[in-house]
Amino acid sequence: MTIHGYHVPKMASLLIWVILWEIVGRFDLVLLFPPFSEVLAAMTEVVTSRSFGEAMRITLLSYFAGIALALVVGIPFGFLMGLVPAADRMLNMWVNTFLSAPLSALVPVFMILFGLGTPTVIVTVFMFAVWIIVLDTRAGVRHITPSLMEMADSFQATRFERTRMMVLSALPEILAGVRLGMVRGVKGVVIGQLLVSIIGVGALFSLYQQNFLMAHFWALVVILFTCALTLAEVVARLEKRVQYYAGVRH
Repeated sequence: MTIHGYHVPKMASLLIWVILWEIVGRFDLVLLFPPFSEVLAAMTEVVTSRSFGEAMRITLLSYFAGIALALVVGIPFGFLMGLVPAADRMLNMWVNTFLSAPLSALVPVFMILFGLGTPTVIVTVFMFAVWIIVLDTRAGVRHITPSLMEMADSFQATRFERTRMMVLSALPEILAGVRLGMVRGVKGVVIGQLLVSIIGVGALFSLYQQNFLMAHFWALVVILFTCALTLAEVVARLEKRVQYYAGVRH
């Protein structure tokens, strides 16, 4: 970001928000927002507590299981929609509907089907993440240059080699979908556990809210946001490493 010719780091905007948060907290303008300095102090207490370790173990297990399931289902479905026009016409409307639908309203249904536990949270993460992975994979497949497939035919490539070429060519869009899916998956795991309210970070959120430990509550929120942004940044860096393949198609 550049202001009047001076380069301003992206972290500057975050610093501004932290300062505003501290000011609002110091003047008690909103009771639900303690000063950010208190949140940082509470963060140490939250992280070192025994309940936090167990909550994060359950949460990470649910999160990565849901994301793995979304990848296993979403990428093949994206390839199917990108390669088969009939499948695309039949599935496109439903995928877009679920992508834009308020999926949190479906969590009580999942609770009835899968019970009050980890399976419900896994399904919630899956539902939040899979649709954007499907659509971005579809976009990557549809942007594969026809000449690439013609070259594969000319060299009599095997089915495995053709599939590998298609995956590599569509990889930038696939990784973009994975990155967005991972961010949406964090939202899914939090919403799922909040509504179940007996496992993982959902139980901690309920505990802090019921006891009005708002500094601890926001400390947990900051920790989860940091984890989500870190995961997104890791995938974003991987995206940059495969941008070469995007240029091959044009």
